[in-house]
Formats: sequence, C-alpha cells, structure tokens
Amino acid sequence: MYKNVMFALTLALLCMGALPASAAEEVPGKKGILLVAFGTSMPEATGAIESLTNATKAAFPDVEVRVAYTSNIIRRKLKREQGVEIPTPPEALAAMNDDGFTDVSVQPMHIIPGEEYDDLKGVVDAFASLRGKYGFRRLVIGRPLLSNVEDCAIMAGILTRRFGDRLAPGKAVVLMGHGTPHMANAMYSEMQAAITRASDRIFLGTVESTPTFDDVQAALKKARAKTLILAPFMIVAGDHANNDLAGADDPESWLSQFKKAGYGIETDLVGLGQYPEIAKLFVGRVAELLKQE
Repeated sequence: MYKNVMFALTLALLCMGALPASAAEEVPGKKGILLVAFGTSMPEATGAIESLTNATKAAFPDVEVRVAYTSNIIRRKLKREQGVEIPTPPEALAAMNDDGFTDVSVQPMHIIPGEEYDDLKGVVDAFASLRGKYGFRRLVIGRPLLSNVEDCAIMAGILTRRFGDRLAPGKAVVLMGHGTPHMANAMYSEMQAAITRASDRIFLGTVESTPTFDDVQAALKKARAKTLILAPFMIVAGDHANNDLAGADDPESWLSQFKKAGYGIETDLVGLGQYPEIAKLFVGRVAELLKQE
C-alpha cells in the first residue's frame, strides 16, 4: 500500500509540473489597451484617430496602446497606396496574445452600437471564450460614444459649447452623421431630441438613414436660418464629410443643395475625435474599462 501511495503522490507532482504556469503559479499580468476605429484613408483626416490615441497614451503611460481598424476596404487601400498596414481587431488581439498580454481593454471609436460595433463585440466575445495559452485572463469591451439617453445629453452639451458662440441671429449648425439600417440608428433621433433640449439652432441628419436631408431642411425652415455651418457628426472628417457633406463639385452634396436653396454656407470639417472634450470623454471611458473586472 505504501508503494501505491508514493506512486500516486509522484504522479500528482508530475502532473502539476506539466500544468500551464498560470495553474502552477500566478503569472504576472501584462495590461494592454486596444483602440478600434472604422478607419480612414485620408491623411488629413487621421488627426482625429491620432488625437484619441495620443490622449489615451498620455492618460495611461504605463499601459501599451495599440490601434486596429474595422474597415477592410480602408485597410487594403492604405496598404496598397501608402504602404501602411493596420491590423483588423482579430489580428490585433491575436498579436497581443502572442506578445504576452494577459489583460486587454478594447475601446471602440464608434459613435453608436451599430453593425461595426456588433462585429467587434463578436470578435471580443469569441476571444474571451478561449481558455489556456491562446486565451486572455481578462478581455473586456467598452461602449461607443452614444448608447443611452445620458450619453446623448452629454454630447448635446459638448456640441452647444463648441458652436454656441458662433450662432448669431440667422445662423444654424447642420451636423451630418453616417446613419445605418441597424436598429441602433434610433440613437440619432435621440441625439436630435437631446440637442433640441439644449439648443434650437443645431440640427442633425444622416447621409444613409434617418433623420434625412429633407428632415433637416424642413426643420431649418421653421428656424428661419439664413446661414448654415456644416459640420460632420463623425469621429473622423473623412470621405463623407469632404464629399457628401461639403463637396463643392458634387451637385448632390448637402453643401450644393443648401446653396441652391439660398443659404449662405460655412464649413467646419473637424471630426469629433479632434474635439478636446470628446478626447476627455473618451479617456474617461477607457478609465472605466480598465477598472472593470
């Protein structure tokens, strides 16, 4: 019997030695932050992504920050035309796992929890389900800028502070969002409601859904505005901002259509990501995420 007991103990010790290090002894954690944007191929528009990235790095100097893009079209265009390689979220997470990160916080640069956010969340959930050496000890995802009524109220305050001093009598701001067939598009209507409670001179429309250009135009007639400030309601002032919103040579752009309707036009082609208050809000989201278990 003594021999049997010794054999069992020896076998147990050998098995413990064969276990992963995380099971035999606690491995020091390595934290990382992955920021995920839709992306842009316009060099002059990358400032918004860089602004949020730099603000995050400055706020958390002891945590490595990496960036991924969700748009494969933009990623391939960047590689083909500029020789720049940006990873997809799955590629970025796999690389972080391979580089020894154990705790990763994924913060999106999306405005609403639409299709791009759903895809990203699916990737994060899939990686979070992995166990063993290919999994993370902790992997969490943050929410986009607008996901509830309170978020919209905060954003409305930021917008009114940014444009308030420029809204002389007869002027109004028209913001262009992206829009989506996804159910999350309802956040744009909630956003307009929040804006209306804060200001009667700022109007929000979308290029691909509702509120539409016609909705904005109808609201402007009631406001009796004569001059419009056109600005993107997007993290990056990229293709939509420069062409669909402010394309002077495009008769279908909002700028051209508003000019045809008799409005004076000013443009403010600055992405939300370049607003100092948005950067502060974004860093706050990352801080919350780092504390999340």
